[in-house]
Amino acid sequence: MPDPRARRGRRHSVGALVAVALCAVLTGARGFTAIAEWAGDAGRVRLARLGMVRRAADESTFRRVLSRLDPTALEEALGAWAVTRARKTGGRRVYAIDGKAVRGARKKGAARAFLVAALDHVTGTVAAQVGVEAKGSEITAARVLLGLLDLTGAVLTLDALHTNKTTAAQIVTAGAHYVFTVKGNSRVLFAMLKALPWALIPATTSTDRGHGRRATRTIKVLDAPAWIEFTGAAQVAQLRRTITVKGKKTVEVVYLVTSAGARIADPATLATWANGQWSIENRLHWVRDITFDEDPCQIHTGHAPQNMAALHNTAIAILRTTGWNNIAAALRHHARDVNRPVHTLLQA
Repeated sequence: MPDPRARRGRRHSVGALVAVALCAVLTGARGFTAIAEWAGDAGRVRLARLGMVRRAADESTFRRVLSRLDPTALEEALGAWAVTRARKTGGRRVYAIDGKAVRGARKKGAARAFLVAALDHVTGTVAAQVGVEAKGSEITAARVLLGLLDLTGAVLTLDALHTNKTTAAQIVTAGAHYVFTVKGNSRVLFAMLKALPWALIPATTSTDRGHGRRATRTIKVLDAPAWIEFTGAAQVAQLRRTITVKGKKTVEVVYLVTSAGARIADPATLATWANGQWSIENRLHWVRDITFDEDPCQIHTGHAPQNMAALHNTAIAILRTTGWNNIAAALRHHARDVNRPVHTLLQA
């Protein structure tokens, strides 16, 4: 990664500063002061294992470097590791594409306060991420994001915002399949899909239970009609999702358009892929908002919000790939022993 600092006066490499910051984040550190405090407690031997051969860097050094470090370079370096940890399901890599605002940073007027990520369905790790200035740029950012990944043979699930012909063509050209969600924001397409003879189509139903919540998904699938204009469209589906919590029931009906044919994606597989798109809220956005306090965080200088989000993504990826499902519990575990985050990082 290119060092944003002048040569004179450098005491620590960018790689060492990022490694130490990542170890601190694995213990729950949420800001530059906490990162520097962890570094101060770690001691010279542990810091040397992370490449920090001199005394611990102070808060201002972490702040200066993470505020000025090129987020694209950091994302590429961390993403290269994350991609190697992606796992296949049904012989394919499946990524969910979605965006998230960093609200605390946005309120302070930071650049790139909206982040678009590609989340591996199986491991819950972020394979790539790009930042944009506002949610209105998410469609363009998603197309940039797709260009960062090797998509050959992969499947991409995208929410209703990205359901458009240009993105479909890009995905198919890259050798991948898409699963688009169609909601009311695409009024004409939604109405045309709704008018198909779904009452005559057999349904496939599955139910999940847990934590006092029951989720039932019912899916019906048809070959794509000739009037669907998306490149490579092979199937369409009606997906009904019924959630029951404490006796209160909510029902959502959406439609899917996919380039994956029936031999690749049967109804149960399509429903699983669609559910994986929904799960990005719980597996990534919720963890970053609640566990890492990303929304209330007031870090806003330069590229710091995006770079801190990249560290959060990588910490989540490291913990998930080492067997942790409860990220909050994992952070507490690593905070209790200064050796644990160093060992976990170096073994990941």
